[in-house]
Amino acid sequence: MAETVFGLPQDGEAKLPMGDLLAHHGAGDPHKPAITHAGRTISYAELDARANQQARQLVDWGVSAGDTVTISMPKSIAVYEVLFATWKLGATPNIVSEKLPVAELEGIIELADPQLIVGPDASSLPGRNVLPREALIPEDYSPAPVPAKVAKHWKIMTSGGSTGRPKLIVDHRESAHDPSLAVILQEPGDTVINPGPLYHNSPLTVTTHCLFTGGHVIEMDRFDALQTLQLIERHKVTWVNFVPTMMQRIWRLPAEQRLGFDLSSLRIVFHMAAPCPIWLKEEWIAWLGPERIFELYGGTEGQGFTVISGTEWLEHKGSVGKLLPGSSLRVLDEAGKQCPPGEIGAIYFLPDTGPGSTYTYVGATAQTLGDWETLGDLGYLDEDGYLYLADRRSDLILSGGANIYPAEVEAALDAHPAVMSSIVIGLRDDDLGQRVHAIVQVVPQDAIGEDDLRAFLSTRLVRYKIPRTFEFSSEPLRDDAGKARRTKLAADRSASAPPGDRS
Repeated sequence: MAETVFGLPQDGEAKLPMGDLLAHHGAGDPHKPAITHAGRTISYAELDARANQQARQLVDWGVSAGDTVTISMPKSIAVYEVLFATWKLGATPNIVSEKLPVAELEGIIELADPQLIVGPDASSLPGRNVLPREALIPEDYSPAPVPAKVAKHWKIMTSGGSTGRPKLIVDHRESAHDPSLAVILQEPGDTVINPGPLYHNSPLTVTTHCLFTGGHVIEMDRFDALQTLQLIERHKVTWVNFVPTMMQRIWRLPAEQRLGFDLSSLRIVFHMAAPCPIWLKEEWIAWLGPERIFELYGGTEGQGFTVISGTEWLEHKGSVGKLLPGSSLRVLDEAGKQCPPGEIGAIYFLPDTGPGSTYTYVGATAQTLGDWETLGDLGYLDEDGYLYLADRRSDLILSGGANIYPAEVEAALDAHPAVMSSIVIGLRDDDLGQRVHAIVQVVPQDAIGEDDLRAFLSTRLVRYKIPRTFEFSSEPLRDDAGKARRTKLAADRSASAPPGDRS
């Protein structure tokens, strides 16, 4: 398992340029399905031909080897055509959300300095080379093969971080892959469903690597709990990656709906990107079996990863797993000393290939201690070397001298049957320094109040951890990748609001 979790090819393996992988898999069977989206299926041969056409159009717009192409488009087969066209030219794709405000998109573009931006309205980015989505007309170009080149960096991902300021994460892997090397427990030829946004690292990585190894990607416009189960049954999906928010929304479906689908085809259910409440993981393990549930912890930066199976997790509840080969891990206190088992500290990684070998930041500086780097997460190791997360240092709430980890409070809130999701933040308080404030999305038909939640939490949390103030929302609190910007949420809320005020 560990040797193929991310499938980073070593020297001497049979790597091909990523731009050639579609043709490689389509050569034996031109009708082999590559992507299904919105009821349309495109074969490997068709997708390769379209990518060749797109590549020629990108050349007309000035793209060449070594360039960056920023892609801002809704999920579609066309996005994959542009991705593979970019790789064919030896350029590096940078996918961003098509819903970004212009100011935020401009901030990313300033950092990426792309040769071309594909998707937006050109008038929104004056002075930039923009190919609007409606002007993508690959049919005007030849589908003949384009000799693929290899880019130094196969992708550039964007992160807003907790402050909302954009940063780029430039992957140091080149745009080449062994077509027989599957990743994250995928198998060549798997059918993978993708409910997540492609501008986040995990969905982009798992879908493209499915295609790199001849699999079938089932794309969704956006996550919908019921539709996800329908598509898994219809297409006999074998592998899926969720974030805990998605798992919770599926679990909150009426039992007759959730249990009414045949999910026997599913071999692997991975989850990552955010902490998973213990109660929720227990329910999924009881539902699908521990041998099918896996969790991964690590960052887009790729300094190190941990993985745990459901079977292991039952013996180490709450853990995110043991370190995979390829890096070292330490948990360090504020003085930089290694924490003993069970003591919370900052989690640091060091790749075997050396510091800074897996990625480069643009627009940010890594948090380092010597050669070691941290993503800002806090946690601890047990006696057996299993890692447990506490929270991010930047999210830690200091209230009346006590350390409060939002993830712990959110896990307790989310266990309430009427709670869809929650976000816990610290707001300024003249007496306590910070007070715990909970933003709660509730099931629409359930009327619950602060007193109900306080009573529920009183059996699960010590008193000082129970939020002093609540607000209720009918809208999702996290995006489809399970992400939320806590710093902005806290900044938008006034510390002078009276206790108990429900915004």
